[in-house]
Amino acid sequence: MKIKNEMYIFDLENGKIVGVDEAGRGPLAGPVVAAVAKLKSFDEKLNKINDSKKLSEKSREELFEIIKEHFYIGIGIATVEEIDNVNILNATFLAMRRALAQIEDEKIFFERVLVDGNHKIREYSGEQLPIIKGDSKSLSIAAASIIAKVTRDRIMLDIAKDYPEYVFEKHKGYGTKLHREIIITKGPIEGIHRKSFLKKILGE
Repeated sequence: MKIKNEMYIFDLENGKIVGVDEAGRGPLAGPVVAAVAKLKSFDEKLNKINDSKKLSEKSREELFEIIKEHFYIGIGIATVEEIDNVNILNATFLAMRRALAQIEDEKIFFERVLVDGNHKIREYSGEQLPIIKGDSKSLSIAAASIIAKVTRDRIMLDIAKDYPEYVFEKHKGYGTKLHREIIITKGPIEGIHRKSFLKKILGE
């Protein structure tokens, strides 16, 4: 059978790889989550995988379970405090290194990391290839993007239970009009909102 999945073929052409992506660089609240994905076995079910931003929440949830069956997965999280202390870009790299360490600790072999975007992961010594719009080119990056997005959304849903008046289940911490208005009215939540992201809303 000839496989027509171009994202899978892209990964094959790049050798023994893992894909890395993140979710949550832009929000005003919550952690940044990175994921690493390495394919175990290809299945036609994986043809539905795409950039997580192009999928519905329901599709991402369904694919989350399929991806866990067919990929080795590593997940790394950088906290709100870390984001405020080292800035969001460095916190993203920190989350990515943590996700990679999880895969490496399980002795899962790979030779190269495909990273979504135009930056190599700082302070990571392994071979890397940054790929702009990688989540629409590489099956492994796209799988990682879905794992990161679903994982972060679930974290925000848990936070929503503790702070119902902030309706995190609706905006997931992103800077929507609703979320900004709630922050102005009720103030930020310590340890949940990123202070470094709120300066334009609340002033210095």
